[in-house]
Amino acid sequence: MKGLIFDIKDFALNDGDGIRTTVFLKGCPLRCRWCHNPEGLSPKKELYLRRNGCLNCGLCKRPCSHYECKPFGRCLHICPKNLVDVAGVDWESEALAKRLLKRSDIYIETGGGVTLSGGEPLLQFEFCIELIKKLKGRINIAIETSGYADSEIFRKVTELCDHVYMDIKLADNDMHKKYTGAGNEKIFKNAEWLIQSGINHTFRTPLIPGITDTKENIFAIRSIIGNSPWEKLPYNTLAGAKYSSVGREYML
Repeated sequence: MKGLIFDIKDFALNDGDGIRTTVFLKGCPLRCRWCHNPEGLSPKKELYLRRNGCLNCGLCKRPCSHYECKPFGRCLHICPKNLVDVAGVDWESEALAKRLLKRSDIYIETGGGVTLSGGEPLLQFEFCIELIKKLKGRINIAIETSGYADSEIFRKVTELCDHVYMDIKLADNDMHKKYTGAGNEKIFKNAEWLIQSGINHTFRTPLIPGITDTKENIFAIRSIIGNSPWEKLPYNTLAGAKYSSVGREYML
């Protein structure tokens, strides 16, 4: 089975314990205004243009005969500064598992492992399940999820993981709709099940000034998650820098 991956980051230190490799799966059902991975939002491959350093020579816009370039209307190979790319690479689960297991000694020595992130990895839940089963029992597996998924899918995937990092962004449903594009009913239902499941988990809240960092929201989230571990993540002030590269507008 193939999965669509937009990045693989080795030696990651902020996506779980120890030294890890973080696999970023493409596609997300939410549209959080502060998202710092805009290239991970679409579930399809898309053109990624690095604007900084562009010579405006126009070479990439000239017609070319490369099969892989035709869907994007640009030549992916001719840029003299290598600024033209595609966000999204197909990976077979077997090939990806072999690639990840090459660093198993480092994971074991540091208490690290592999973290599935995104985008929203649960959007590719069948691929996640297949990949996790190839890694299970050999290395530690964590997942970073918004929790926005049908309960059956959420449970099937998280039950296979050693640790679940789950976002709780906004307690108020109307605010959640306004700033993420969807309500939080599915998220709270999955959070309640996760708390009771016995699975190792940590909730996370990105602290967006004036939106998620208010006293009302922080208090409400604590009342929802009880005594569960909770990380409050600082706002990424560089979040908007990549949006123009994939033809999107930063809305915050």
